Amino acid sequence: MPRPRWRLDHSSAPLLVLAGVISVQFGAALAATLVPRIGAIGSVMLRLVFAMIVLAAVARPRLRGRSRRDWATVILFGLALAGMNTAFYSSLAYLPIGVAVTVEFLGPLGLAAALSRRPRDVAAVLAAAIGVALVSGATDATWGRFEPIGLLWAGAAGLMWAVYIVLSQRTGARFDGLDGLAIALVIATLVVAPFGITSIDAWSPDILALGLGIAVLSTVLPYSLELVALRHLTQRVFGVLLSLEPAVAALAGLIVLSQVLDPGQVVGLVLVVAASAFVLSAKQEPDPPDAVVGSG
Repeated sequence: MPRPRWRLDHSSAPLLVLAGVISVQFGAALAATLVPRIGAIGSVMLRLVFAMIVLAAVARPRLRGRSRRDWATVILFGLALAGMNTAFYSSLAYLPIGVAVTVEFLGPLGLAAALSRRPRDVAAVLAAAIGVALVSGATDATWGRFEPIGLLWAGAAGLMWAVYIVLSQRTGARFDGLDGLAIALVIATLVVAPFGITSIDAWSPDILALGLGIAVLSTVLPYSLELVALRHLTQRVFGVLLSLEPAVAALAGLIVLSQVLDPGQVVGLVLVVAASAFVLSAKQEPDPPDAVVGSG
């Protein structure tokens, strides 16, 4: 008797997105163990190198026949990818991963609210800002527990994440499948390499294995899962699932890094997740089918 085949549809596709969210944040937690060993730039470079190799081999992107506008779009996308990852990994040197992702999430949340221009979305962003203040300790006597440079790096990562989302949608509209992402990874690697090459001397076998794992968990697996799932999901459902990232990041920090948030920080995180779910689940124009909009 033939075994029943599992078919992807609108009811099962959310599981792929959730798996992608978990993959990204546990990959980031692993990256937090790598940053102290080879630095943020070195960690970004190692991740990008492996992700570039894997995706280039899988996607085999077509280079010929591209217009100048195609190349301009994918080059900017690659620069945004490099900037987003560098800023986020730099924040991990100073902040618990749950705090870093919560602050970073203001980027896509603010972008979504700005595009919708609805007063209630603006109110949701303000609620998220209060949540970030709670998470960072800005509202109580614990202010100063985190170095300001870490919060600035996380904020910069959020800004770059918003830019990345816009450019990923434009790239997805101009390139088929994973072609745009594969080319952008090559560009991002070339940008980061001159700064991260000094860490190569410290690339021992265990560090290389860790870098490969981070590349798979943070880039190859989640982007591939999201790309397939987005063909069967509305933007509303995808937005709600994406909003879980700060909570999953806090869980990954607890399991992998033994990082514990206090009750006030948990309340702040819940505020950000709720505000994000409210704004990102709003009915908007559909994205291009091949747009890649996940986090870095």
